[in-house]
Amino acid sequence: MTVYGSFPGARPRRLRTSPAMRRMVAETRLHPADLILPAFVREGAAEPVPISAMPGVVQHSLDTLRKAAVEAVSAGVCGIMLFGVPEEAKKDALGTAGTDPQGILQVAIRAVREEVGDDLVIMSDLCLDEYTDHGHCGVLDSEGRVDNDATLERYAEMAQVQADAGVHVVGPSGMMDGQVGVVRDALDTIGKEDVAVLAYTAKYSSALFGPFREAVGSSLTGDRNTYQQDPANSRESMRELALDLEEGADMVMVKPAGPYLDVLAKVAAEVAVPVAAYQISGEYSMIEAAAEKGWIDRDRAIMESLTGIKRAGAQMILTYWATEVARGL
Repeated sequence: MTVYGSFPGARPRRLRTSPAMRRMVAETRLHPADLILPAFVREGAAEPVPISAMPGVVQHSLDTLRKAAVEAVSAGVCGIMLFGVPEEAKKDALGTAGTDPQGILQVAIRAVREEVGDDLVIMSDLCLDEYTDHGHCGVLDSEGRVDNDATLERYAEMAQVQADAGVHVVGPSGMMDGQVGVVRDALDTIGKEDVAVLAYTAKYSSALFGPFREAVGSSLTGDRNTYQQDPANSRESMRELALDLEEGADMVMVKPAGPYLDVLAKVAAEVAVPVAAYQISGEYSMIEAAAEKGWIDRDRAIMESLTGIKRAGAQMILTYWATEVARGL
């Protein structure tokens, strides 16, 4: 009598025999609506500016940003996360370009909203690092340290000008204590209760942010170890998660994605709100560079990396391949 609970009766390979069979039994499926496109817009740019560390990604002009938004909608992408790149001369210690209603990010929000309306969820990076002459995510005190509470005041202002510009979702990304609650209160105070908050709940101090520095023209010297999370820690993320939820986060995020799939899985298992993960610049650039060398199959590596992020529990994935991948799904 054959025993089917073990070999030779049990043969899992039966369910891998053809592409159709593998599709039928797949446990994890990517969908265009899972994807969010991060996009950079450069003040004063007449045409897109290539980012050397991120082949295929550019700093958009307002016109090409509009086009990218339309293409994302056409491909079925659900959202776009906007990052402003101001003129160098407009950077200062307080990052005032970030709260100027005519600042590049606010102008970009209005342009995209005008182009696609509600067909794309328009998200904005809520952080000072692109706009400060020192490159940190907050206001510095007299000793050169990031002043948490003074920074929160600036974040409140940023939230309000971004909401006034028409953003659907703000993403406070500076990892300041109390940022979600302050942003939520600031939005509610001006009657923007419908603007959602995507909390950067677990944002790690990662070497993989390197290419992003070029993408936003960062002025940073030093590091962000005193406010971004230590890569050695996991339980700390759960504490951050509890605080963000208590402060009113509508969605939560883990960033980077690939090296922190364990954290992503823990967060996804814990919450009832949507969970996002950001496949950051270094993750993108490593795959592109290895593929350019012929060391890996580019398309398979992209899909494998995104499937792994989805399998770990992300409902939404921010990826620079969003539109390309969505077209192929």
